[in-house]
Amino acid sequence: MKRIYIIILVLTVVSGCNNFDDDINKNPNKPSTASNTQLLAEAMRHLPETASGASANLYVQHWSEAEYITLSRYDNVFYNFYDWYTEPLANIEAVITSTTLNANEGPIPNQLAVAKVMKAYFFWYITDRWGDLPYTEALKGRDNFTPAYDTQEAIYNSLFALLDEADAQFVDGDISNDIVYDGDVNQWKKLGNTIHMLMALRLSKIAADKGKAEFNKALDRGILESNDDNLVYRHLSDANNWNAWYDVFDQQNRYWYAVSEALVNYMQPVGDPRLPTFANTNDNGDYVGLKYGLTGEEVNTGVYEKGNISMLGDAMRQPTTAVYIVTFAEALFAQAEAAKLGWIGGGDGAAEQFYNDAILNSVKQWNNDDDTGVSDMMTQSGIPYDPADAIKQISYQRWVHLFMNGYEAWAEWRRTGFPELVAPTDNNGREIPRREGYPTQEQQNNTQHYNEAVQRLGGNNDLNGHVWWDKK
Repeated sequence: MKRIYIIILVLTVVSGCNNFDDDINKNPNKPSTASNTQLLAEAMRHLPETASGASANLYVQHWSEAEYITLSRYDNVFYNFYDWYTEPLANIEAVITSTTLNANEGPIPNQLAVAKVMKAYFFWYITDRWGDLPYTEALKGRDNFTPAYDTQEAIYNSLFALLDEADAQFVDGDISNDIVYDGDVNQWKKLGNTIHMLMALRLSKIAADKGKAEFNKALDRGILESNDDNLVYRHLSDANNWNAWYDVFDQQNRYWYAVSEALVNYMQPVGDPRLPTFANTNDNGDYVGLKYGLTGEEVNTGVYEKGNISMLGDAMRQPTTAVYIVTFAEALFAQAEAAKLGWIGGGDGAAEQFYNDAILNSVKQWNNDDDTGVSDMMTQSGIPYDPADAIKQISYQRWVHLFMNGYEAWAEWRRTGFPELVAPTDNNGREIPRREGYPTQEQQNNTQHYNEAVQRLGGNNDLNGHVWWDKK
């Protein structure tokens, strides 16, 4: 039930016409209307894109580039955000502003609540990439082609309020055309509160009191309770719906990405049972991570050909490989950190329990509910909870858990400083990016507001500016 199913659904809403001329001039393969829940389903199709981009998986050194080296050496500066506005967010906004919601597709309050959770998620994702962005004046179509940029602080506050609205709006009753949770709005409600809670933790360095209040508000309302509640996009085996990395590796034969030296060197010594899922062994049967940020000369030597290193694991690039987006284990890591920070009760005892539970559920998530190897790993040096080193431990294990969810892992690296990653040393002093540059078209398309946003960054639209919560 993904793209093909959506197309079939959309075709069913095309009305018959009594006028022969109208019928003959309509293309049945390009329907002009869709129901509101079908618009939400189309927006859901973009969810895996928030986790599957190559750039952030390289920023955060889950991967290393084995062939083309531009992203890991930070040559790409400007990234286009227009598609997020014109595709998922436009469809979501059409539902939120609709005057023709159909109760036959599920309770109208639930349709609106799900739309608001999705809007919050997508805006959270894009503001954490770029920082200040059009929000209040965005999504107006032809009524406003040059929307002002809201500050990221204002966007966060608006998203907290939007998630408050969504939580209060949910009622009993499933919705139609839900390709993620099959219409179960109880899971959407828990997801919205989990997103709210994770957003709140982002404020730990810049607005701790606000973060703590929002964190506890969301936690009290009810968050994800098991791996069954994960926001996960399940791909299908047909070519229109298979996993993007299957297409890259196994259809296009582009073996561009290996697991990084940093990741393998952290996971292998402790016998982490997730490593065989994340990576293949090399031709000698060993796990060997690839040095990060290779130079062109190093690539050309051939030393790093795929037979010598560990490429992205087969399990991560099957046609039906699922994409994990917001997960129970991540929520447990967040609570572990919150307990350590004193945001929630229980102190180190609670933090340790949340930390242990997070690792267990992460392994089970990645290894098909199999927890083999967890007990042994938990006895290895550096893994048992240590109150003196807790934030670092939580952060490292969260980094491992967020494998293949690069933008979220990158955001957490920027916030916490862990893991301790090093940029390529022979790269003209370039540091690991702290944000992504606005699209160059904005300088012409929205000059005044673009310039205002760039000035708030210190005058440079580059990879080095810090977003609001990324306290310098």
